[in-house]
Amino acid sequence: MLNPAQIKQIINDYEDPLSLVSFGDSHAKTDIQLDGEKLTVLITLAYPVKGHKEQLVSELLNLLKKETNLQSVVVTIDWQVIKHKVQQGVKGLEGIKNIIAVASGKGGVGKSTTSVNLALALAAEGANVGILDADIYGPSLPRMLGKSQKPETTDGKSIKPIESYGLQSMSIGYLIDEEEPMIWRGPMVTQALQQLLNDTNWDKLDYLVIDLPPGTGDIQLTLSQSVPVSGAVIVTTPQDISLLDARKALKMFEKVNVPVMGIIENMSTHICGQCGHEEAIFGSGGGQKMASQYDVDLLGGLPLDIRIRENADNGEPTVAVSPDGEIAKAYRLIATRVAARLAKQAKDFSSAFPNIVIQND
Repeated sequence: MLNPAQIKQIINDYEDPLSLVSFGDSHAKTDIQLDGEKLTVLITLAYPVKGHKEQLVSELLNLLKKETNLQSVVVTIDWQVIKHKVQQGVKGLEGIKNIIAVASGKGGVGKSTTSVNLALALAAEGANVGILDADIYGPSLPRMLGKSQKPETTDGKSIKPIESYGLQSMSIGYLIDEEEPMIWRGPMVTQALQQLLNDTNWDKLDYLVIDLPPGTGDIQLTLSQSVPVSGAVIVTTPQDISLLDARKALKMFEKVNVPVMGIIENMSTHICGQCGHEEAIFGSGGGQKMASQYDVDLLGGLPLDIRIRENADNGEPTVAVSPDGEIAKAYRLIATRVAARLAKQAKDFSSAFPNIVIQND
C-alpha cells in the first residue's frame, strides 16, 4: 500500500487537462487522511476551477483508486486564490490580491472586448473579480457592461465600483459624458489612472483585470512602475502588423520584471454568420510563432464572430449572456490557463513581515 507521501506525489504530478499545469507546479495544498482501507483527500487549488471541478474530481478519483488499489476513496477539490509577488519596491493595494494587465501594443485587435470577457470568465470560474478601464482617452467599459450611472461615495474620499454581471468595475467613462473628449496631457492622464485605481473601494478582489490602452507610453509606464501587477496578458491577431506591436508590449513587461502569463490570439478565424464556414482571414500561426519565439504560452484562440461584437455594443458581453456557448467556453478556457499560470508565481510574503519604524528620541 502507498504511504501518504507517495499519494501526495501522485496528486502533485497530476496535470489539469484544461490549464495544462500540474497541481504541484500551481502550489496546490493537499490534505491526505489514510485510515485503513479508506483514503480521504482534500485538495485546495490556488486558482478557481468551478467549470471543470467535477471533471477533476472524477479523474483524480479514478487515478487514486488505480494507483492505491483502494475502493474507498473520497476526493474533494476547493480553491483559494492567494496574493502573488509583484514588482520589487511596489506596495500592494487594499482589497486586491492580484492585478492582471491586459495589453496589445496596438489598437483594433479586440483587447477591450477580450478584457471584459476574460474578467467575466474568471468570475464564472468562481473568483471575485474587478475590471479597471485604463483607457482615459477612449473609455469603452461602460458601454460594454451596459452601465452609465455615476459612482457613489459614502465617505467623500473613495468611490464605490459599479457592479455589473457580478463584476466590480471602474472607468473614467462613468464620470464624464460619453461624447465628452478628454483633452488632457500625459501627467493628468497618469494621475487620473492612479486615482481611479487607488480611490476606488474595491471589495476583496481575487483578480483585478486592467484593460490598458494601446501603446507603450505614459499609462503603461505608470502601471509598470507604481502599480503592483502580478502578471500580464498580451492580446494580438495572427497578422504580422499586430504581432509587431504585441512584441513591443511583451518586451515592455519584461523590462519592468512583470511576468507575462501568455498570449491570446484574437480573431484567429472568421466564422460566417450565414453558413458557419470558418476561415483564417488574418492568417494563421502568428500567435504560436510569437509564443515560441519569446518562450511564453499561447493561452488560446478566439474567433472573429459577429455575436461577440454585437453583444459588446449592446452592453451584454458574450460570457455573461451565453455562458454555455462555445465562445464563452473558449474565454473560460483562457481564463483558467491565465489563473493557473499566475498560481505558479511566487507568493507575496510582504504582509507577513511587520513594519519597522525608527524614531529619534
